[in-house]
Amino acid sequence: MTSPTGRRSYGVKGAPYAFLLPATALFALFFALPIGYAVWLSFRKVHVSGLGLGAGARTEVWAGLENYKDALTDNEFYDGALRVLGYGCIVVPVMLGLALLFALMLDSERVRLAPFTRLAIFLPYAIPGVVAALLWGFLYLPDVSPFYYVLAKLHLPQPNLLDGGPLYLALSNIAVWGGTGFNMIVIYTSLRSIPAEVYEAAKLDGATPLQTALKIKIPMVAPSLVLTFFFSIIATLQVFNEPMTIKPFTNSVNLSWSPLMKVYQDAFRRGDIYSAAAEATLIAIATLVLSFGFLRAANRRNRRDVSQGGAQ
Repeated sequence: MTSPTGRRSYGVKGAPYAFLLPATALFALFFALPIGYAVWLSFRKVHVSGLGLGAGARTEVWAGLENYKDALTDNEFYDGALRVLGYGCIVVPVMLGLALLFALMLDSERVRLAPFTRLAIFLPYAIPGVVAALLWGFLYLPDVSPFYYVLAKLHLPQPNLLDGGPLYLALSNIAVWGGTGFNMIVIYTSLRSIPAEVYEAAKLDGATPLQTALKIKIPMVAPSLVLTFFFSIIATLQVFNEPMTIKPFTNSVNLSWSPLMKVYQDAFRRGDIYSAAAEATLIAIATLVLSFGFLRAANRRNRRDVSQGGAQ
């Protein structure tokens, strides 16, 4: 193969694959291979002969769907899924609502100290999740929290945030505090990409800032909202750091508070990696089904809006 200049070029067709090779190898080695191994383990179990002592007393055998049946009928796994559902109903709308509100405020013409404000809102996301959970955990303890000290001085009620229903609010607050900044940056970046001519046309039509936000900005950043909602669903289904870190502060959080904590308990405390692999696979399937269903519904709605716009 020769180039227009007459020089011979080598490997032009294979160049893209050479660039993709490192990423593909890393994906296969650290993502696809562990997932495949976990799925394989989920169909296995240990068969114990006699007292389980001596060589050959414990053998790995084929279990079929037995581990999946046990996981789906396990009350701890089911209760953990319900807790995560309630947790997600608080975290996702509050976090995305605040992220959208902050992004709209930062995109306003009247905002001051915008760079500092963006950094202040984003900064909690830069703090590791375990560190953030520890910080909030101490703030929730009545004996060491400055909030409880102020409430006591003002003779106001001092709620126990680490027990009962308030525990969901306490855990949700950690996630909202840490994740709002990231989602705000995604939405704000999308807002900054809107052409200035659109805003100028809205001003000429007499639109107020509120009308501009509701009628122009929010509809045009809808893809970013879909993306952040998608990420939030995945993060909610895989919640682990917050309840696991808060557990030493309260007895209301057990070792199976969330499905992922149940996986950790079975794998590293009970030593049953086969049941843990089945539970992890079920979590991955639930994440895939919910994410795919949401994206499909969002794409269907976008196509319908486009077709209606074209018809008009």
